[in-house]
Amino acid sequence: MQMFHVFTVLGQRDFALELQATALAQRVHYRIAGPSVPKIRLLAMMAPGDMLDNTPIEFIVDSSDIRLDVLYLLPGQELPDLIPDHDLVMVAIGDSDKNKPLLLGLDNWLTNWPRSVLNQPMKIRNCAREMVYQLLHDIPGLLVPVTRRLNSEQVHHAAFPFTIRPVDTQGGTGLMKIDNLQALAAFLDIYPGPEYHVSDYIDYKSDDGRFRKFRIVLIDGHPYLCHLAISESWMVHYQSAGMDIDAEKRAEEERAMANFDSDFATRHRSALAAISSRLGLDYVVLDCSESHDGRLLLFEADSRGWIHATDPVEVF
Repeated sequence: MQMFHVFTVLGQRDFALELQATALAQRVHYRIAGPSVPKIRLLAMMAPGDMLDNTPIEFIVDSSDIRLDVLYLLPGQELPDLIPDHDLVMVAIGDSDKNKPLLLGLDNWLTNWPRSVLNQPMKIRNCAREMVYQLLHDIPGLLVPVTRRLNSEQVHHAAFPFTIRPVDTQGGTGLMKIDNLQALAAFLDIYPGPEYHVSDYIDYKSDDGRFRKFRIVLIDGHPYLCHLAISESWMVHYQSAGMDIDAEKRAEEERAMANFDSDFATRHRSALAAISSRLGLDYVVLDCSESHDGRLLLFEADSRGWIHATDPVEVF
């Protein structure tokens, strides 16, 4: 299981998943190193898959007084007879077509669970991209791009420009902006289907020509800023935005974090509260920006978004 994580980081996904499958054939319970006398014993229920299939909870509880036990649920199998003792259980399985049967089964198992449960399984289904739009698009002060799940024939009728990505992809994999039929044909040659998430493209470029994306986590409804990525590209990712080599960008991010509660979180308080209420999740990560008319512009809501505190403090 340790080698699964190592080879995932090295980019050898297929080999990493082989190692994970070998590990899970032997045992499904793994204890993450924690204090000998923990304040909270947390049980995280996860699904087999790569590091984008589950909430990366181990990064969140790192160096804390929380002991983390991970229990992997295997498709077609019941819960194991022996469950690690715990004070709190968190459903860390992300929404996807692959994980839907696990979430459905877990919803039944957790109905009369004797401990508190964070992120009820069927609430996680609210994070499907088309569901996020359907649930949230009419919230005052919020702008959510129209998002639909379409097959390869239906995408030919979408109005340009739009963004498209294969269903169940994460981290920008397969995400492209489509401006014309030639670009769409090229995309479909690379990603032949069967289904895609298609969203209206909304230009959110700032006056200085840069794009800004805020990653916010809502924990029990309260917003926390995880990072601000500033990029010259509309597809903003912290790793490719050059934040580590641009002191000006990092200084702006530092100001945003220092003033978040009194500035961004205050401006969008009602929209963030409504998002939390409608999604119904105890823990959810938002990727968002601000529209030209001052609304909160929401790109994604997902329980799997990466947040961490592992960047070098002498740089960040």
